[in-house]
Amino acid sequence: MSRRPFAAKIVTANCLRSGEAVWLTADDRWSPDMADAELIEDEAVADDRLLFALAQGDRVVGAYLADARPGRDGPEPVHFREAFRTRGPSNHVHGKQERRV
Repeated sequence: MSRRPFAAKIVTANCLRSGEAVWLTADDRWSPDMADAELIEDEAVADDRLLFALAQGDRVVGAYLADARPGRDGPEPVHFREAFRTRGPSNHVHGKQERRV
């Protein structure tokens, strides 16, 4: 049985303070903008970056690797769930939605 080739990933989580979706940048910051995320194209590096994120339980919760693709302005979502998370919470206008109003 052959393994599927590794697909590019980003590390994402939710900010512990605000609950807002955030993405890990190449310089170890958490950004509310997915375009700032580090696009990881090596599986071992992705695993290391996820371990780094999971160790930041005082800042983020629920860290995981998500598929992404290169875009004109930075990484772009591949799946609906990640596209939805880039738009912010759906129950109130705050966070990403507030900044767009």
